[in-house]
Order: sequence, then C-alpha cells, then structure tokens
Amino acid sequence: MHAKTDNAIRYLFDKPPEPGATREVVPGLTWLRLPLPFILNHVNVWILDDGGTGRRAGVTVIDTGADKPDTRAIWERVINEDLKGRRINQLICTHGHPDHVGLAGWLVEKLNIDLHMTLAEWLAPQVWREEGLRPISPDVEAFYRNHGVPDDAIAKIRAVREASPFRNHPLPSNFVRFRDNEMIRFGKRNWKVLVNGGHADEHASFWSKKDGILIAGDQVLSRITPVVGVFPSQPHSDPLSDYLRSLVRLRKLPDDTLVLPSHGLPFRGLHTRLDELAGHHEKRLAQLMDLMKKPTSGCELAHGLFKKAMAEGQTLLALAETLAHAHHLVTKGQAKRIVAKNGNITYVAR
Repeated sequence: MHAKTDNAIRYLFDKPPEPGATREVVPGLTWLRLPLPFILNHVNVWILDDGGTGRRAGVTVIDTGADKPDTRAIWERVINEDLKGRRINQLICTHGHPDHVGLAGWLVEKLNIDLHMTLAEWLAPQVWREEGLRPISPDVEAFYRNHGVPDDAIAKIRAVREASPFRNHPLPSNFVRFRDNEMIRFGKRNWKVLVNGGHADEHASFWSKKDGILIAGDQVLSRITPVVGVFPSQPHSDPLSDYLRSLVRLRKLPDDTLVLPSHGLPFRGLHTRLDELAGHHEKRLAQLMDLMKKPTSGCELAHGLFKKAMAEGQTLLALAETLAHAHHLVTKGQAKRIVAKNGNITYVAR
C-alpha cells in the first residue's frame, strides 16, 4: 500500500488493480475492479467478508458491473476461485445505473440470494429496460426539440438508442428495501444507510462510524464529478439542488474518513473533495449566468458550457447537465425559464 497526496486528498494506492483483479483495502474488505465499455472504462465493486467457517463462510457484494460477457466471465472466476469456497450471502446495489445493477438479476438467479437497494433505484432500471425495447416516444423527441436540439442531433440520439437498447439482465421481481438512516450489518461491521439524490433519485451510500469507512458509490468520486442531469422522464426536476444538499450532509462525516468510490481510487480527505465538487458546480453556474444574458435555449447553453462534448456528439449528457444547472438557477431565483406558445424553452438571467 502506498499513500499518495494530491491537494490534501490522500490516496491509499498509487494505481488500481488490473481489470478483473482483486485487492484487499482493509481487513475483510476487498476491491474488485470491473471493465466498462464506455468512456468511463471501469467500475469498482466491493466484497466484504461476513465471517463464518466452512459452509457458513460468506461475503456481501456491493454493485455488479455492466451486463457484458467479459464481466460475467470475471464473476464466474471470482465465485469459483477468488472467494475460496465462501458463498455470496447477499447483493447490495448503490443505485440503478447499468454499471451498478447490470448483472444484479443474473447474480440473484445464479446464486439464489437477496437483492438489497432503495425503492426508486429498483424501479428505475425496469422502466428504462422497457423503454429501451421501444422506439423513442414523441414526448421524448419533443423534450429535445423544445430545448433547441436540431433534428439531425435528435436522429443521432434515436439511432444510438435503437442500436443499444437498455439490455440489463432483468432485475428480480422482489428485493429488500433500504431506507435513509437505517442501520444494517454486513461484512462484520454496522453501517448507516445514507440515501441522497442528484446523481440518482435514491442513491445509497454506507457509513461505518466505528471504522471510519464510507462506501460512497457515485455520490463522491475521487477525481471526476458524477453526472447530475435533467432527462425527459423528469423534465422539470432540479437534481443539482439535491446533489449540493448531499455534499453538505456528507460533510458531517470526519475528514479522515476512508472513502470508497465507485470510480477512481480510495482516498482520505473527504472535506477537501466535497469542497472541490461544490466548487466545480459553482463555477459552472457562474459560467451559465454569463451565457444567459438574453433568452437562450438549453442546446445553445450546452454548446457554451460543454463545447468539447457537444462537438463530439455527446448532446444527451451535455444537455442534461446544462439543464440541471439552469434549473438550479431558476430555483434560486437567479434565472427565469420561459416557455413559448409553440413549446420552445429558453432561459435568461434575472
């Protein structure tokens, strides 16, 4: 283990394990890094030793990776070799995004175990899966059109959707629900469930006060910022307000907390990282105010705020993040959302 310092953030390791490899972080808690077929090319999952001996020896697994053949093969090896005869007792998912629940249904069926997660995050992937098997609905196209997205960009969004529908293995028809502030036990530790919004509606993180460990999921990442966006399913939402509130709440935890993020490296220096995340969004909000001196569409604002991403054709996420910041400014009374008779939407600073 090699500690590394970066602006008061102290990383436990200089580099992560290779994709598919495991590494012990602290006694009884193992890090498994899984590959992803996206620009963000990995996800961290955590395997916690529940104790027991012989046939009663087992572990708890947190998150699953995407439903891809190479990920399934890694899990087969982990189950048959790396766990050394210990069974997986239960599966916990921090939230419902495909890199976190993609193989939840497959693992539950294979191992006959319970799935634990929050209600909203169990429901959302099932809705997305059903939607992904159908063409984009007219109201979704209208959402993009009303925010100024041109027809050719909407056609690209439609083509990507049709070529890559939401193909997660179906989630089980039942699950064990987590609630905010609930106390649970796994991995021979007691954990407090912290349910926060912003990146996902009911994202669950897990805090062990005794051992000073936060299994953060995507709520706090070590070097990148989690996506906080407005999407067609909740066109009037303000997820950035939810996310910023979560940063204030998490600051109540000690600064020397060991943070285990779903992407990047485990680290200490929680307060510094929370300040960086909040500062990142404050900078975006200030940039957006400068772009909103006259009524401007969401798509135009996205070109100004995320020039590179828009040039690369990442319209969906760039627009989603832009609208999240615009809606936050509306909530704060610093901007106004204007809806024309034809449905077109613009934003202007107050």
